[in-house]
Parts: sequence; structure tokens; C-alpha cells
Amino acid sequence: MTWRVAIVGRPNVGKSTLFNRLIGRRRALVDDTPGVTRDRREGEGRLGDLRFAVYDTAGLEEAPAKSIAARMTEQSQRAVADSDLALFVVDAREGLTPHDTHFANWLRRTGKPVIVVANKAESAARTGFGVAEAAGLGLGEPIAVSAEHGEGFADLHAALKAHAPPEAIENDDDEPEAPVEGTKPDIRVALIGRPNVGKSTLINRLLGDERMLTSPEPGTTRDAISTPFEWQGQRFRLIDTAGLRRKARIDDPLEKMSAGDTIRNVREAHVCVLVLDATQMLENQDLQIARLAAEEGRAIVVCANKWDLIDDPQAALRKLRDRMEISMPQIKGVIFVTVSALQGRKLDELMAAIVTMHERWNADLPTPKLNRWLEGVVQAHPPPIVQGKRPRPRFMRQVGQRPPTFAIFGNKLVSLPDDYQRYLVNSLRETFGLQGVVVRLQLRASTNPYDDRKRR
Repeated sequence: MTWRVAIVGRPNVGKSTLFNRLIGRRRALVDDTPGVTRDRREGEGRLGDLRFAVYDTAGLEEAPAKSIAARMTEQSQRAVADSDLALFVVDAREGLTPHDTHFANWLRRTGKPVIVVANKAESAARTGFGVAEAAGLGLGEPIAVSAEHGEGFADLHAALKAHAPPEAIENDDDEPEAPVEGTKPDIRVALIGRPNVGKSTLINRLLGDERMLTSPEPGTTRDAISTPFEWQGQRFRLIDTAGLRRKARIDDPLEKMSAGDTIRNVREAHVCVLVLDATQMLENQDLQIARLAAEEGRAIVVCANKWDLIDDPQAALRKLRDRMEISMPQIKGVIFVTVSALQGRKLDELMAAIVTMHERWNADLPTPKLNRWLEGVVQAHPPPIVQGKRPRPRFMRQVGQRPPTFAIFGNKLVSLPDDYQRYLVNSLRETFGLQGVVVRLQLRASTNPYDDRKRR
């Protein structure tokens, strides 16, 4: 069983910086603005020979009931309840505040082991008093660290190891675990779309738990949160991303960071689920987001949420399909799923569509079949003559997956018209079941192995 460690503390004490340091890469957004982190973020922590799951949480605050701040604190409290140990982070520069004391008392009542981490302790002369104050919390000797500069982590390692179970300690003679036969790798699914279309609500409904913070207020999700999920024996990583608005409307530096984080997760995803608001669906910004995913070569599923609010579903779906076919020909045949995240409708259909698109995205087609297909389509519809010469496609093979990428070899292919290339791509989709997937063609000149011999 995985050992779990939660990082908690009031806002802006450096919890996300510590989280990034423990997982070994920059995953959580970091900014001087308090309250950047809102949802719980999970990562694989590594510190020396220790291996553990680590949770980055929102800042602990006292706030009015049902407010966003109060729900953020509730999410942090749930993270502690799910953990085996808490790292309580305080700011060594500022010293203790009444909030620190209040939440230290709450942590003591949970009965969980707690390690006090006095962060931002780059200079002992400046922060020594703050570290000494932290000792007065009654939670043990504080560990002085600088998460930003990587200082003090040997002491943190020793403190963690004193609580670590044997399975969390990696021995030098341990052999890496062999993958279990028959297990499938995780499918990374990024939910993308404009703000307030219901991405977080959809993930919560799939998980059966209020895992993501939701609110009618646009922009509730600020950074991408990855959560494990299993459906019919297949494992997934569901990634809730911040909503993307038009660049011209983004003035807040924090929103720019969130948008950059979303784009990075689109590039790392296998399948992107474009979530639309059925009452305002397929606006220009939706198409821009879909084009971003298509340009990155991701598999795409279109999910129209809030479908329970539509009076004429058939007419609305027909209009959606027509608009997408015209505006996004590069993903012709994409799967559309109409759901209600609030009511939990058609979520199995959505997951089935994700699996289908992932399989198409990973298609591996045999060369003989491709060349029989090429011969047939060229005979049925030869390339047009360009400047007195006809391009001659002669041979093809698949040179890449994710997305499917094909190289066609022949003579004069540089002059092959764009509409003929679209004809080839559309025929590829129909023949080999690649509907809705970005298909890339590479046109290459044929090489004659006897050219050198002739010159000699």
C-alpha cells in the first residue's frame, strides 16, 4: 500500500514549491499571489531512498461557510484524512501567525503524525527566530528548509524516514517491479474547453466524489489536476484543466500561467475531451481550442454537457455536427457525446468514446494493405496533371503513430494538389476506420538504388 503524505499550511507559505521539489519537476503553479492552488494535486514523491504519494493542497483559511475559500479548506482537510502523515508548512521569514496556531491545533486533533516544515529559511540570520517560534507549536522540532533553493532536505529526509513504513523505503538491491502481464497502460485524458462549461463537475461525477472544486464562478480551476480513474478494467488519468479564453481577454498574469499549464497538458495528453456548454455550444473559442488539440495531434472527443437543458436535442446535435464538419475537416468523423454531468447521464458512453478514439489514434496498419489501398485509389482517381506532368504515388508505409502518420513515395509528389491529398486522407479514414483522428501525410521522392552505379 502506498505511503501518503499531505502538504498543508496557510496560503502563500510555499506548499506548491515544496511539492514541485519533492516530485522532481514543476507541476504545480507557483506565484506570490495567495490562494493560487485550489484543488488537491497528487504526485509521486521521491526523497533519497523514500518513495511516497504526495498531495499539494489549498491554503488552510478560516472563511464563511459555502464560500470558495471554505470549500478549499475542506478539500485540504480531506487530503489530510486520506494521508498517513502531514507536512505542516509555515513561513520562517514571517514567523507564526494566529492562523498557523489555529490549524496546528486542528492537526493535533486529527491524530495524524505531523512534521513542521519551516520554509523560506535561506538565511539563518533572518529566519532563525521564525524557526524557533515554530518549535512552540508543540508538534515536534521544525525542519528548516528552502524549497525554492533545495536546502535542508537531508533533515527533511531523516524526519520522514522516521515515520516511513518499510514498503516506502527503497533498498539498493530492490529490483524494479515487472509489469503485470495483461495490464494496459494509463490513458491520459485532458478535459479542455472554455471556462464554466462543467469540466470539474464532469470529473467529479465520473469519480463519484467531490474531488474537484466547482463553482458557478468562471475560472474556479486554475491549474491542471490529474486524478487516477478506472473504467471496465482500463486505467485512466483524468486531467481537469483551466478554461481557455481568448488571449485578448486575458490580463491577469495568473490566468496566463493557467492557460500555459493547460496547453502543456494538451500536449502531454492522449485524448482531449472538448467539453461544450450545450446552451452556448461551439462558439469560435471552442473551435480555437479544438484546433489547438488537432495541431498537437491529439485524439479528440466532443462532449456537449448540460444536454438536459436542450429543448430539441436532434436539431441541436445536427447543427453541432454540421458546424464541426465544416470548421474542422482535419478531424472529420469525430465522435460526439451528449451528457449531463449534473445528472450523470451517458457517462459510460463518453468513456467508451474515449477508448475508441484512443485505439484509432494508436492504429498500426500493415504495409501490404496500405499499398493495395494506394494502388486502388490511384487507379480509381489518378492525380491531376500539373504543368504537363502527372505525380505518381508508388509506395507507402506507416512511419508513426499517435497520430497515425504515413509516408508516400513516388515521382513529382511535390506538385500533388492539396485537394488530392485530402482525397487520400479521407479515403484512408473510411477504409481503415480512422474517423475523427488527425491523419498526417508525408510526401517523399522515390530513391533509385542504382543511381550511384549509373554515375560510376
